[in-house]
Amino acid sequence: MLLQNKVALITGASRGIGYAVAEMFLREGALVAICATKEAPLLAAKEELLKAVPGGKVYAQTADISKSADCESLVDNVVKEFGGIDILVNNAGITKDNLALRMKEEDFDAVININLKGAFLMCKAALRPMMKRGEGSIINMSSVVGQSGNAGQINYAASKAGIIGLTKSLAKEFASRNIRVNAVAPGFVATDMTGALSGEIKAKVLESIPLKRFADAKDIAGAALFLAGPQAGYITGQVLAVNGGLYI
Repeated sequence: MLLQNKVALITGASRGIGYAVAEMFLREGALVAICATKEAPLLAAKEELLKAVPGGKVYAQTADISKSADCESLVDNVVKEFGGIDILVNNAGITKDNLALRMKEEDFDAVININLKGAFLMCKAALRPMMKRGEGSIINMSSVVGQSGNAGQINYAASKAGIIGLTKSLAKEFASRNIRVNAVAPGFVATDMTGALSGEIKAKVLESIPLKRFADAKDIAGAALFLAGPQAGYITGQVLAVNGGLYI
């Protein structure tokens, strides 16, 4: 198993990509901690994970990652539960799309606060226990629109482009501590978020993807597993694009 007895903390893990990462890590032997903002979906996700991987160990806690106190509490409790943290996956994110001239200031702030500031606060909280371990791996979820931009998503694109800058800067700061920091930049993924798109928009998007399909959440989880595992031990500060050729 690639992650035997490693402690992995995954944000936004009650569904979609986060849940897929949690399940894949659990199957690879990790001790998994998950968080989300709503308790009922989070506890349901924990139950499903334990059904999928009997004998696995899962810790669940609600948290608003835009608040430093919540991030610190989450990390402290994971350390108490499992003894430390080896892997952090910053997956939690929201969208509040609109054209620039119609976008409300509070919608811009909300997306930046969760997607970018939240990732920073989680990294800040998790880095100390990683330094005590003498190693660690942080995987930040960016997006293809953080690389290419996208009309109607200036807040989301800015947050995901910021994730890339955050990733590269942290990688430089903490390489001497044997802590690797990388990003995954998914394209369009078949999740609840893309499920809300109209059939016309989906068809148009598929035309632009060379592989002619949306990603499955497991495609993204596999990229996170690679970056978290020993086979990526000499990789840091990189952005792994998983977009079916949408942006090359």
